[in-house]
Amino acid sequence: MSRTSTSSHNEILDAVASETVERHEDQRPESITLGRRLRRWLWHRVVRQITWTYAVMIKLAGWMRRGPRPRNGQKCSVMLTGRFDSNNWILAFLAPLSASKECACLYMVSTNPVPELPNVVPIYPPKWLTKIVGASSARLMTFAWAALRKRPHVIGGFHLLFNGITAALMARLTRARSMYFCVGGMAELSDGGIHAENNITIRMETPDRVVEERLIRTVSEFDTIVTMGTRAVKSFQERNVNADFHVVAGAIDSARFHPSAEEPSYDVVLTGRLAPVKRVDVFLEAAKHVVDRINDVRVLIVGDGPLRRELEQQSHDLGIERNVRFGGYLTDDEVVARLRSSKIFVLTSDSEGLSLAMTEAMMCGLPAVVSNVGDLGDLVEDGVNGYLVPRRCPEAFANRLVELLSDPVKLEAFSQAARRTAMRHETQATIHRWDSILASFNRSASNG
Repeated sequence: MSRTSTSSHNEILDAVASETVERHEDQRPESITLGRRLRRWLWHRVVRQITWTYAVMIKLAGWMRRGPRPRNGQKCSVMLTGRFDSNNWILAFLAPLSASKECACLYMVSTNPVPELPNVVPIYPPKWLTKIVGASSARLMTFAWAALRKRPHVIGGFHLLFNGITAALMARLTRARSMYFCVGGMAELSDGGIHAENNITIRMETPDRVVEERLIRTVSEFDTIVTMGTRAVKSFQERNVNADFHVVAGAIDSARFHPSAEEPSYDVVLTGRLAPVKRVDVFLEAAKHVVDRINDVRVLIVGDGPLRRELEQQSHDLGIERNVRFGGYLTDDEVVARLRSSKIFVLTSDSEGLSLAMTEAMMCGLPAVVSNVGDLGDLVEDGVNGYLVPRRCPEAFANRLVELLSDPVKLEAFSQAARRTAMRHETQATIHRWDSILASFNRSASNG
């Protein structure tokens, strides 16, 4: 059978498997207790009130300002806030921006330690404030106070709730340029944000069109929106969001993330937080199908989270605990080492932007077998450097993994292609991208 006919055959199997999974999920009954219904109702009201309050405050602040302050040829000062789970993540976004020749200073308001970088000034909330109101609230309050004191040219936040909308408000009050880093793609807005990794909106559990519309209107207030991929831009534009869009994924240091000449220790690796949106349960089901066909396959799951114990039990119930290792939380250098000692990267998420973990893996020469969601298709070229698989379809994931693991020649070709593609996001290329973006801010402010 030729390569073309084999690929077509697999695509048919993927489609049939995906249709079967979705049909079974639609038919699955769910029993909802009265207490859970009441909690849902309460959280819908809470989130509606929060989003309404923010929308009113941003509008009021907008009436007070006349547009971003002109820079008069000065370099750009930037203030950002966000929650970062690893140094690799923060380095991927802050390092190229702070290294831009157009950036004078980058203030980073954070509760996690900020790596030492040229031009980066960390700002941490006071410990006493954190004890009183909690880490997230203390960080946002410190962010607001620092913005009023420092008055940077650009104020931005990673994720819309609540970093982004706080940035929008403070930018209005200080006549700065507002910037929203849309890291999670449209999942941050769709159905009111219930699919995003947000501790507030996810508690609504069911879609809320009122919240979604308010979030879309809030996004329309930003001067600049930075997305990880092109699909997010298209989705915003389809919802009549007219902003200054830029696609800038995280930058990867090719000197750290590169293929290894040593024999891999693992066949398949998944890295990420063990949270519902990552659908690691689907990955384990796929692993079971692979084990049934390749008995000695070696699988590694790197990361920790609320579902770890449940997923470990699932692995035991499936009878694949001998093949699957839960690596838990690892240091950044340990993550790099695990990627370089693996053959294939997998991501079974329900939603993603352009995954930084996937980009890092591809920079290490790992083909990516991932859900066909979000902006993942910006980097994964199906059948060239990896595969885009229908989401929640373990059989389809298993088919692709077995196909690559059973064909060393194809695996090597995909590996080289993955590395070449990931080089688009190498650090120096991303620095040049920020040079252009920050320079355009100066021109638009002067014209305004």
